[in-house]
Amino acid sequence: MQEPISSLKVHQHIVSLLQKPDPVILDIGCNDGTDARRFLRLCPKAQLYCFEPDPRAAARFKKNMNPYLDKMKLFEIALSNRNGTIDFHPSNGEGSAKEWDQSGSIRRPKNHLVEHAWVRFDRPIPVETRRLDDWCSEANLNKIDFIWMDVQGAESDVIAGGRQTLSNTRFIYTEYSDHELYEGQLSLQAILDLLPSFELVTRYPRGVEGDVLLRNTSL
Repeated sequence: MQEPISSLKVHQHIVSLLQKPDPVILDIGCNDGTDARRFLRLCPKAQLYCFEPDPRAAARFKKNMNPYLDKMKLFEIALSNRNGTIDFHPSNGEGSAKEWDQSGSIRRPKNHLVEHAWVRFDRPIPVETRRLDDWCSEANLNKIDFIWMDVQGAESDVIAGGRQTLSNTRFIYTEYSDHELYEGQLSLQAILDLLPSFELVTRYPRGVEGDVLLRNTSL
């Protein structure tokens, strides 16, 4: 099936900026592997590390990524500001949206319950969580070329647990919402304030929500 041109253009633009045949890429909140698959198609020699705490999404990831499992690594954990376990709020839906697992978060849903009322959230489940800095230290990764971060309102948690790693990361792509869809979710400006060495390269707005591509000006 052909992928949306707009999505392909985003991934193509990112790969062109990396300017390396074998970039180190972290896909944080990889869900079913859609983005990971696109990056490997565009950059087959990429060193790809994927993170997904929802067991349903992780199972679909393994199925969808079966041809690529020897080219990447999946870690079924959440990245946050601490090590141990944390409550994860799995998303779900009704009818055609049954088993919707793309809105789950370690942050409790807030305005999401109103603005996306077709999504429901099931009882929280405990999942393993790690600080990004500690994980990278154990993986012996000192330099990161690109982080694709889709963590549904938990951006500040990942940033708090990965300050050293992020200082050595060239590019970050992340979602944002200025409507606090999840409790404690940061606005775009608040995210930028936490990342003072990063500049805004491209913004992909969807009203008060959207995605941004950031570049580390210190590297």
